[in-house]
Amino acid sequence: MRGINPKLIHIPKHQRDRMVGAVLEESLRKQYGRRNIRVVKGDSVRVMRGEYKRVEGKVEKVNTEDATLRIEGIQREKIRGGQVKVPIHSSNVMVISLNLDDDYRSSKLQGATKGESAAAPEKREEKEKKKEEDNE
Repeated sequence: MRGINPKLIHIPKHQRDRMVGAVLEESLRKQYGRRNIRVVKGDSVRVMRGEYKRVEGKVEKVNTEDATLRIEGIQREKIRGGQVKVPIHSSNVMVISLNLDDDYRSSKLQGATKGESAAAPEKREEKEKKKEEDNE
């Protein structure tokens, strides 16, 4: 039985949680101004690699120790009968729609897009002015 990656044994849980990320779909990248995001329960994802490639479903469970996801509709039949959910690694999926029920997550995403688009040019201008003043 595979356990947790030995490199991750001594990493605190809050840092391990951040490693359970996946890339965003192109339209979401443009909308939120970022390339990847932490996957949470309720996000809709598309599997990009492996046996279940191109299968879409909703995330039912996130395992932060193994960085794996359990996705609706992805099941394997056991030898004795019965169904078991197949764990899919978070790096092998693409997020196609976000679960924005969490106010903190949605405000952070909205804040990132507003902050980057509006503040980035102003910060550049300030830095350029400071460099010019230092050169004079």
